[in-house]
Amino acid sequence: MLTVHHLNNSRSQRILWLLEELSLDYELKTYQRDAETNLAPPELEQIHPLGKSPVLTDNATTVIESGAIIDYILRHYGNGRLQPKADSHEYEQYMQWLHYAEGSAMLPLMLKLYTARLGEAGAALQPRISDELQRHLGYIDKALEGVDWLVGNRFSGADIQVSFVVEIAPLLHSLNKLPNIVAYRERVQQRPAYRAALERGGFYAYGPTSD
Repeated sequence: MLTVHHLNNSRSQRILWLLEELSLDYELKTYQRDAETNLAPPELEQIHPLGKSPVLTDNATTVIESGAIIDYILRHYGNGRLQPKADSHEYEQYMQWLHYAEGSAMLPLMLKLYTARLGEAGAALQPRISDELQRHLGYIDKALEGVDWLVGNRFSGADIQVSFVVEIAPLLHSLNKLPNIVAYRERVQQRPAYRAALERGGFYAYGPTSD
C-alpha cells in the first residue's frame, strides 16, 4: 500500500497531485509544522532519519526526495503514463526537468528566503541572488514559450515536479516579465487532479488564490 507522509505547505503536495492524476489508491498520513519554527515535527524522523517531507512508503520500501518519489511511482504504478518512453529523446528532456527543479531552480529561491531574514546582514548577497532567480525563472519561462507543458508539449511528471518552483516563485521574485510562467501556473492549478489533491491534503498556502 502506498503511503504519503504529508507535511502541510510543503513539496509533498505535488506527490498527492501525481497520485490523483494516476487515480491510485493511497494512504495519507499528515503532519503539521511547528507554529513557531515552521519546521517539520520530530515524528517524521521515525519514518526517515532526515525528518523531511515528502516521504513515500510502499510496504517495506521507503523513498525520499520528490524527484525520486515521482520516478518510483511512475515506474512501478504508472503503466507508461505521464512520462515519455525510456528510449526516446523526450525521455532525456524529461529526466533533466525532473532533476533540474530541485537540483538548480530551487537553490536561489531558498537562498532568497533565508537571506531575507538576515536584514542588512544579507543585503550584499541580494543582487547576486536576484540575478540567479531571474536566470532560472527566465529559463523556465523561455522553455514554455508557445507550449502548454515542458516535455513534448504533453503533461508529464516533469510538470508536477516543476510546479512547486513556479508556485513559490511569486513570493520571492516578480513575475511581471515572465508571462509564460504565470499562465503555466494557472494551467497547473486548474487541473481536476490538482484540485482533488488540495481537497485530500488540506490547506496549501501556495495554491490558487481564488477560483
